[in-house]
Amino acid sequence: MSTKRSTLQRQIILDTIKSLGKHLSAEELYLEIQKKHPIVGKSTIYRNLRQLVDDGVISQIVIDGVVRYDKKTGFHYHFICEVCGGIFDVEIDCDDKFADIIMNKYGFKTNRHEIDFFGVCSNCTDAKKTTPEEI
Repeated sequence: MSTKRSTLQRQIILDTIKSLGKHLSAEELYLEIQKKHPIVGKSTIYRNLRQLVDDGVISQIVIDGVVRYDKKTGFHYHFICEVCGGIFDVEIDCDDKFADIIMNKYGFKTNRHEIDFFGVCSNCTDAKKTTPEEI
């Protein structure tokens, strides 16, 4: 019976992550889930998030020291708005030359890498009616 309950709770967590389309922290996810499913506890959310990441169903990113969860598991970059705090997926081709440079220059074998871009998103730029350099 607990397996079925766990599966239902895991599905609630996954559905929430996918439907909101944001990079939520565990606390933000907990607050969202509480709106519709107040029975789902915080420890259940943390436990299931770890399992979903371990199973490769969702990915985990760390922005400014805060762990956030992403519905996309494939390789992609992120843009973080320094005004509103929004986190956006940036899908551009990965340059495999990074790994080659690191191997040739330092002798390190790269398994993965993360690159985040920081600046001002178009919504904040438009809201201020100015260029990003002026914000």
